[in-house]
Amino acid sequence: MEITPGPLLKKINSPEDLKKLPREKLHQVCDELRQYITDVVSVHGGHFGASLGVVELSTALHYVYDTPYDQLVWDVGHQAYGHKILTGRRDNFPTNRKYNGISGFPKRSESEYDTFGVGHSSTSISAALGMAIAAKYKGETDRKVIAVIGDGAMTAGLAFEGMNHAGVADADMLIVLNDNCMGIDPNVGALKEYLTDITTSPTYNKVKDDVWKLLGKLPVGKNFSRAMAHKLTDGLKGMVSSSANLFEALNLRYFGPIDGHNVAKLVDTLKDLRNIPGPKILHIITTKGKGYAPAEKDQTIWHAPGLFDKITGEIKKKVYDLPQPPKYQDVFGHTIIELAEKNEKIFGITPAMPSGSSLKFMMEKMPDRAFDVGIAEQHAVTVSAGMATQGLKVFCNIYSSFMQRAYDQVVHDVAIQKLPVIFCLDRAGLVGDDGPTHHGCYDIAYMRCIPNMIISAPMNESELRNLMYTAQLESTNIPFVIRYPRGQGVMTEWRTEMKEIEIGKGRKIREGKEIAILSFGHPGNFASTAIRDLKNDGLNPGHFDMRFAKPLDEELLHHVCQQYKKIITVEDGTVEGGIGSAILEFMALHGYKNDVKILGIPDRLVEHGTPKELHKECGYDAEAIANAVREMMKEKITVSNIQV
Repeated sequence: MEITPGPLLKKINSPEDLKKLPREKLHQVCDELRQYITDVVSVHGGHFGASLGVVELSTALHYVYDTPYDQLVWDVGHQAYGHKILTGRRDNFPTNRKYNGISGFPKRSESEYDTFGVGHSSTSISAALGMAIAAKYKGETDRKVIAVIGDGAMTAGLAFEGMNHAGVADADMLIVLNDNCMGIDPNVGALKEYLTDITTSPTYNKVKDDVWKLLGKLPVGKNFSRAMAHKLTDGLKGMVSSSANLFEALNLRYFGPIDGHNVAKLVDTLKDLRNIPGPKILHIITTKGKGYAPAEKDQTIWHAPGLFDKITGEIKKKVYDLPQPPKYQDVFGHTIIELAEKNEKIFGITPAMPSGSSLKFMMEKMPDRAFDVGIAEQHAVTVSAGMATQGLKVFCNIYSSFMQRAYDQVVHDVAIQKLPVIFCLDRAGLVGDDGPTHHGCYDIAYMRCIPNMIISAPMNESELRNLMYTAQLESTNIPFVIRYPRGQGVMTEWRTEMKEIEIGKGRKIREGKEIAILSFGHPGNFASTAIRDLKNDGLNPGHFDMRFAKPLDEELLHHVCQQYKKIITVEDGTVEGGIGSAILEFMALHGYKNDVKILGIPDRLVEHGTPKELHKECGYDAEAIANAVREMMKEKITVSNIQV
C-alpha cells in the first residue's frame, strides 16, 4: 500500500525546506505530519500517541533552530517520529522498527540530526548539558542546545541530577518540559501533582497573561519592558504558585506554561528564548495522541497499538483457530495475585511499567500492596530492599534492560545485605522491534557475578509459576532473580498447581545418545523443536533444562559430562558470561574435556527486527540448534549414510 504525504510535507526533505515556508503555513505542515504518522503507523505499526503529541513542537523546533548545528536531544525517542520525518527520513519512515529498516528511536549512526541515542528515559538533560558545556569550551557561542523531556521522564533521579548541575554550569541550554501527564501509563508521584498545580492555577495564568498584556501597552522602551517583565513575573511566580520555584531554585529560568499545540505561539516563544542566555526551562502542555480521537481518549492503549484501521480506530488483532498461550507477563500478573491472596507479606513494585509488566492487575485488586514508583529503577530496587528488611516478600518487576540502571542498588542495597528481594526481569532476551536499547541481553552475566544471588529462568508458564511460588517461601532468604521473555509462552492450560522447586536443581527433559543440549529458559522450547526435527537424521540428543544459572545443578552437570561426549548450551543472553560460560567454568574446575558449543546472543550489538528474525540471525532458533547438532555429529551422520 502506497502512502503519500501531503503537498507541503512532500517537499520537506530537511529543516532547510521547512524554513522556506511562511509562518502561517506551519499549521498545515503540522496537519500533514500528523496525518502521515497516522497513515504509516496504522499500516506498519510502531509507537503512536507520543509523536502525535509533539507534532507542533517538532515543527517549531526545526523551524526556529539551526539543526543539526544546534543540538536537539530527544528523551526516550517514542516522540521523535515527526523529527525523523522532517529530517530526511520521510520516504524511509515505513521501514521504521522493521528488520534492516530505520530505528524507532533517535540513533547517532542513522542521522546527523540524531545528536544522542536514546531508548531509556531521562537522559536528555544530562546529555544536552554535556553538549552545551563542550560548545562553551570550544567558543561556539552561537550554538544552541535543546533537551526535550516529558513529565514522566522527569521523575527519574538522572533528570534531577542534570538540572542540578545545569543550574550552576553557566551553560546556554533550553529544557523543554513536555507535560502531558502520561508516560506509557499515567504518571504518578508528587512531581505530577506539582506540575498540575501550576498548569491548572487560574490565578497564576490569568495574572501572568494580564501582566504581559499590560507591559505590551506601556509606552516604554523594549529593554525596560523586558526587564520589568522579568521582575514582575518572578514576583508573580513566588506569590501565586510554588511550582515554578522547583526549577527557579535550581537556577533554571522558568517560562510557561504554554499551549504546546499552538505552533505559532511555540515559534514566537522559542525565538524569544533563543536570545536569552543561560539555562532555562520552557513548560508546554500537550495531549498525548493529539489529533486522533481514539488515541486521546485511551492514551495507554494507543502508546503502541499495533496495526489499526485509521478510519474506525479499530485495533487489528490476529484471529487464531485455536486458543493461544498467554504472555509471560500476564502469567506473572495473575500468579502474583494468587500468591498474595495466600501470603499477606507479598507486595509488588514496578518503575512506571504497570501495564507492560501486568502488575496493573494487582494494583487494581490490591492497591495497598502494589505500587508504580515512576521512572525510578534505582528507587524501585532500594525501596524493595527497605520493605524486605521488615519481613515483606517484594516482587520487584523491572524490564531486563532497565534493571541495568539500578545495578549498584542490586549489589549494595540487596545482595550485600542478603535481602530476599524477588527480581522479576521481564523482556529478558531479544525483545524485537525496540532494538538494542531494549534487548535484555546482559542480565545473566551481570547478575551471575554477584554473590548471594539465585538466578533462574522458566522454560514455560508452569515453571514460571513454580519459580514464583518458590521465591516467596520463608525458606528463600537471599535475592532471587526470575527472568522471562517478552511475548507468548507455550501452554494454553497454564494455571497449573504451584509447587516448590529445589533451588539449584534442573530437570531432565529426555535422555539421548552422544550429544546433550543444556538449555536455560524459554529457548528450551526451540531445543525441543530441533530434537523432533533431528529424528529424520537418526540423531538422538539428550535435553536438560538447567532452570538455574546460579547455583548450577552440579549433580546434573556431572551426569551430562560423564554420559555425553558433546554438549550444546542454549540461552537468550550473551555468550560472554552467560550460563554457557558458567558450565565451561564448572567443566574446567572438574577436569572435563567434553566438546562444547555455546549458542546465544553474540558479542555485538543486535539491531531491531522481530524476535523470530533476531533468533535466527543470532543462531539459536530451532533450525540453528539442529544445525549445530548436525555439525557436531557430522561423522555419525556420514557413517550412517554409508551403512545405508
